[in-house]
Parts: sequence; structure tokens; C-alpha cells
Amino acid sequence: MIKDNQKNFNRLCVLIDGAVIIISYLSAWFLRFVAPIWESTVLTLSFRQYMLALVFIVPGFLILYQAFNLYAPKRIQGRRLELANIIKSNTLGVLLIMFALYMLKENNFSRGLIYIFVFINISADWIVRLIIRYVLRDMRKRGLNQKQILLVGYSRAAEEFIDRVLANPQWGYVIRGILDDNIPSGTEYKGIKVIGRIANLMIILPANRLDEIAITLGLSEYYRLEEIVALCEKSGVHTKFIPDYNNIIPTKPYTEDILGLPVINIRYVPLSNNFQAALKRLMDIVGSICAIILFSPVMLTASILVKATSKGPLIYKQERVGLHNKTFRMYKFRSMEIQKESEEKKAWTVKNDPRVTKIGKIMRRTSIDELPQLFNILKGDMSLVGPRPERPFFVEKFREEIPRYMVKHQVRPGLTGWAQINGYRGDTSIRKRIECDLYYIENWSIGLDIKILFLTVFKGFVNKNAY
Repeated sequence: MIKDNQKNFNRLCVLIDGAVIIISYLSAWFLRFVAPIWESTVLTLSFRQYMLALVFIVPGFLILYQAFNLYAPKRIQGRRLELANIIKSNTLGVLLIMFALYMLKENNFSRGLIYIFVFINISADWIVRLIIRYVLRDMRKRGLNQKQILLVGYSRAAEEFIDRVLANPQWGYVIRGILDDNIPSGTEYKGIKVIGRIANLMIILPANRLDEIAITLGLSEYYRLEEIVALCEKSGVHTKFIPDYNNIIPTKPYTEDILGLPVINIRYVPLSNNFQAALKRLMDIVGSICAIILFSPVMLTASILVKATSKGPLIYKQERVGLHNKTFRMYKFRSMEIQKESEEKKAWTVKNDPRVTKIGKIMRRTSIDELPQLFNILKGDMSLVGPRPERPFFVEKFREEIPRYMVKHQVRPGLTGWAQINGYRGDTSIRKRIECDLYYIENWSIGLDIKILFLTVFKGFVNKNAY
């Protein structure tokens, strides 16, 4: 039933996309030749001739949409990825149109119309898809358009999958139960019961009309994986594997093919690519220079207030651990009274800390004390975005206590980061902070950096946990 619904939904999406393409093209023609935007608009081809192009444009763009996975199920697919695919397909569409006009030596066809059309089409298609996404998620929250799933194997992976499904009712997943040979029937996890043994799969399937089977075996049962996959595939129901080693492999596994032998790398760091690292470094240099100029009045004011309200140096330099575990001197406006380095290097700043000056409290709350790190970024010690650097004493402490803590040093530390915009600053969970840092490292992109910088303006500057 779900498969039929998905096919019908895809047909509807194709029809909607076709209508959007036609409306966008007509709008572009109107703006180019009718609206009083251009002073001189010579119509060298008739309206009918321009409309004939839709015979090729509409099916061509729909094929591109299919090629770029724009008709894939939207239950979990991210909006950012969908927008990227819309832009990619439309960009390729423009290039193909331009190439066709060049090969046909058609000089009278307005190139401006094509540019306007693609801009409108991207915007309109994105808005329409957001509306569709909202409608579908609202339906699923109300119990409609549900997908029935059975879990095979009780493990951490099963519990984590259940946690995510229950936290996201808009996905439209209903977990009917768990099959496991080692856990007694009737055992529950957040309302989801163990309903029998794995061997009962062929009996349970006809009665439950399932849409998917998710294999969530524990690590100790992986020797049975081939047997259970064969059993699941006999059912003819779509089967997927949720591994119980997500704390070892990255969110997006980096795979290699060695003559047909699949190899999964334990950690994929996009910034290990020289081109991407150079692109991020260029962004850091340009961004830090612009920020230094933009915030120079704020830094000047802070400098005057620090010197006027307390004795000691203007800039506080503290040793931190950065890229490849190398230490560097991180700059901050001094916000505390002078103290011995041996006393401060092993101590956290706590709430109502008497060492913090009055102007220091304001600077810490508003992150003004961090602005000198723009010069660290310009030097190459740090990046605009990345995991926050920590002092050597705490690095040695956390590397033993927190799994995968040292992975954060595979990239440059940042002025702001994914953890900070998610509220993990100051006196907050180190483990949660590391989880955010690992997500950033494994999923880095220029787009993600821009998103973090944008959200920092609204979420990152004022910090209630900064003492």
C-alpha cells in the first residue's frame, strides 16, 4: 500500500513540478518582454516560438529532477540537501539550454529570459516543496501516511532508532515491535515491545502488513547477520540495516572499493582534502579581516574599559591545544584579575567567580572578550568555525574520560562552532559538546560554516553559561 501511495505521490509531484516550470517560464517571459524593467526590449521571436521551447524544457527539467533524487521519499531527507539538488538540476538545465542554443546557432532567443526563468523556477520550486513537506509532516503527526516497521534484534541501535522515531512523529514511522532471541517477550522500551523470536518473522509478516524491516542486531550477534538478512529478504519486504557500532564509524561512512571488496574508513574528515582545506582557509582569511574591520570600534572601546578598570595587561594569552595536537597561544581580552599561571591553568571559571572583573562579566556574557581571536584566525592558529580549543591540562584529562575526544584536533579549532550554537558553551556537558564537534568534523561544508556563522549572530554571542 505504501509503495502504491509513494508512486501516486511521485506522479503528483511530477505534475506539480511541470506546472511550476511552465508558470516560471511564462513569468520570465512577462518580466523580460512586458514588464517595464528593461528600457529597450526587442521581441525578435514571437510568443508562440518562445512557448514551443517548453516542449523540450519541461520534460528535460523533470528528467534532471529525477536524476538529482528530487522524487526520493521526504520522511528524513533534509531541506538543505533538497535545496542543493534543486539548484544543481536547474544549473545543469541552464547549461544544457545554452549549449543547445549555441549548437543551433539561435542568436535571437533571449538569454536573459533563461536566467530569469531559472531564478524564478528555483525559488518557486523550493517554496512549493516546503509547502508539500509541511503538509506531509502535519499529516504524519496526525497519524496519516504512516509506515509500519518491525525491528529485528534488541540493541543500542534499536533503542536509539526508537528514540529518534518517537521524537520525530512527522517522519510517519510506526514501530510494531521487536524480534529477539535473547530478550523475553513482553519486554518494553518506551512502549515498544519484544513480540517474539527472530524465527517467527515469516509468521508475523503476513499478519502485520509491514512496510519495512530494520535489522538492529547487537554486536555480539553479527555472526547471524547473513542468515537473518536471507530470512528478511524472503519476506519480500524492504529491509535496511541499522548498525550497532555508530559510536565507532562516522555518520556518513567514507567507503572505498578495493577490487569489489568494500572498505569502511573509521573516520571521514572532509577537511583532509587539500582543496577543501584551502577553500576554508581562504574563507578564514577574508572573514577575519572583514570582522577585524567591522568590530574595530567594539575592540577599541573594550581596550579602553579594560585598562581603565583594572591593573594588568590588555590581552590575556593562554595556551590551548589546536590542529594535530599542537599548542598555541590564544588571545582574549583580559576579563579577570591577575593571578599565578599555576593557579589558573587547572581551574574552571565558576558562577559569581570573584576573579572576574565587573567589565569582564559583561565581556564574557557578550563574547566580546573572544574578539582578539580574530588575529589567531588570521595567523592560522584557529578558524572562524570549528571545535573550541581547550587547555592542555583538560585535554589530557578528557582524552582518557571521553571516547573520541581527540578527534576534534583533526581540524583547526574555531571561534564559534556547532556545539556553541546548540547551547553547549561554558559550564555544559563536555560529552554533548564532543558529539556536536564530531558531527561538524564529519559533515563539514562551506554551507555548514556559513549556517553556523549566521546562527552565531542570533545564538552564539550572548552566553548565559559564561561566567
